[in-house]
Amino acid sequence: MDNNKIIVGSQEWCALPELNIKAVKVRVDSGAKTSALHAVNIVPFKKDGHLWVSYDVHPLQNNGKTTIHCESPVADKRKVKSTSGIVEVRYVIKTFLSIAQSTWEIEVTLTNRDSMGYRMLLGRQAMSGKILVDPEASLLLGDLAKETLNQYYTTHVTKPSGLKIGLLASNPDLYSNRRIIEAGEEKGHHMEFLNIKDCYIKLDGKNPEMHYRGGRILDDYDAIIPRIRPSLTFYGCALTRHFEAMGVYTLNTARAITQSRDKLYALQLLINNGLPIPTTGFANSPLDTDDLIKMVGGAPLIVKLLEGTQGKGVVLAETKKAAESLINAFKSLRANILVQEFVKEADGKDIRCFVVNGKVVESMMRIAAPGEFRANIHMGGSAKLIKITPEEKRIAILAAKTMNLKVAGVDIIRGHNGPLLLEVNSSPGLEGIEGVSSKNIAGMMIEAIERDLKIKK
Repeated sequence: MDNNKIIVGSQEWCALPELNIKAVKVRVDSGAKTSALHAVNIVPFKKDGHLWVSYDVHPLQNNGKTTIHCESPVADKRKVKSTSGIVEVRYVIKTFLSIAQSTWEIEVTLTNRDSMGYRMLLGRQAMSGKILVDPEASLLLGDLAKETLNQYYTTHVTKPSGLKIGLLASNPDLYSNRRIIEAGEEKGHHMEFLNIKDCYIKLDGKNPEMHYRGGRILDDYDAIIPRIRPSLTFYGCALTRHFEAMGVYTLNTARAITQSRDKLYALQLLINNGLPIPTTGFANSPLDTDDLIKMVGGAPLIVKLLEGTQGKGVVLAETKKAAESLINAFKSLRANILVQEFVKEADGKDIRCFVVNGKVVESMMRIAAPGEFRANIHMGGSAKLIKITPEEKRIAILAAKTMNLKVAGVDIIRGHNGPLLLEVNSSPGLEGIEGVSSKNIAGMMIEAIERDLKIKK
């Protein structure tokens, strides 16, 4: 064994002195080639004719208040495919790593690691010739007390001075929810996660109230960001509507969310505004199954549950017989379904346009996994950044406007005769879109609230 090498465990504390990061807990991973650092607000710029990048680092996990602003020369740009299949182009910088009284220069990629357990990953390239790993051990070089971390970062903590914003959702650990909390804290707002199931309402014409577990009254919020899962649409929208009645600003209104969740009503609103959709049928009686299939161009066709979301409850019927069996089976269960033409030329791809306050802030193409017909990242698909056409941009903006959504994920496919609108999502996920673009989409959502409430920053 080389006695000059530092022996580390699976996680350790280190420092990046050149970036003024005095302590960050790293995941030591010899299976990864390149190291990665959690960064947001990544913006390239020119300095003395060379490409630089500015970015913000939150060195402590689950803490968006502690922010280190950094600027570094860009050493490289690389395409990296994450474990979830998202392909992103990352900026690479060179900086110094300090660990166990030793310091040397390493390469680090900048990426949003909010969905990961650690703010930094230390890859084998940075460890080569310097470090030996004992994977069964942890913190061999010692742990850091909370008091020490507070001493390191006390001058870098953003003090709440802006709005009080509640995030009304179900899972505080979800990537999108953590990013919104982090983005709000980063901008100096007081952010709080409000679990939908723990909220309850007092209906009173003179003094309506929103209560939280333990009897606490929620009466001092400036804004609410509803992120309601489909199974809680009715209750979550009732809460959102009550906040509105109390005079609290909501980023998406209860009415907008409710109509976007009713797929049939949503499609009717969209076509009434002249938006193109795949030919779609809806019927109640099994006696109409044959004509329903003909109506959408025959098999193969798509059968969608009206209550489904994120690709769930969407089935491809490849033959007429399979379509008849599927439709009649759903009808026997009294399930409400849509029958929709299968746009073969889309080739398992769709486009997700992220719309904030009437602007398409970013777009990505989602590609289905082999053997799948749906472009779903959660089912093994992949994603990449894409430049949309002016017509696709028009459709995305008009679709969000039609549904009265200030924040929306608009899904489009490309057919032989032009783009077709699939769906408008009122609680679009952030992980895929932030991953492929490195844009601070969560921050843009907070800025939309600031703009509507006329908060000067």
